[in-house]
Amino acid sequence: MKTIYLSGPIMDEHDGIAREWREQAKKLLGKKFRLLDPMRRAFRDREVDSANEIVEFDLQDVRDADIIIVNYSKPSIGTSMEIFYAAHDLGKFVVGFSPFSFKDCSPWMVKYCTKILPDLESACNYIDVHFG
Repeated sequence: MKTIYLSGPIMDEHDGIAREWREQAKKLLGKKFRLLDPMRRAFRDREVDSANEIVEFDLQDVRDADIIIVNYSKPSIGTSMEIFYAAHDLGKFVVGFSPFSFKDCSPWMVKYCTKILPDLESACNYIDVHFG
């Protein structure tokens, strides 16, 4: 069973929004894939004693994953760092979904996402077809 890391904005994101798409991804992919959700940990952003742990646990999830699915709905430093690390350093397959048109996407996200699709359902279907 392949493992998928659910990368996307958390910091400065309303808690419900950060969880909502991840829960939907679990419903769409959870029967065929093992999903790593960074929201499973109870860390709080901007607490000095949690900052290093947050980053290290997320990077460990990226290392443990076979595939990264990324919510590219808004710019996010942490998400961008995870995608760069996954694609550039580890050679992982990265599937993004975004409401942005190609011309409005960051060239960095275009370069380091293997594929960018218009919505979560399309991204999950792509993963299911090619890796399920």
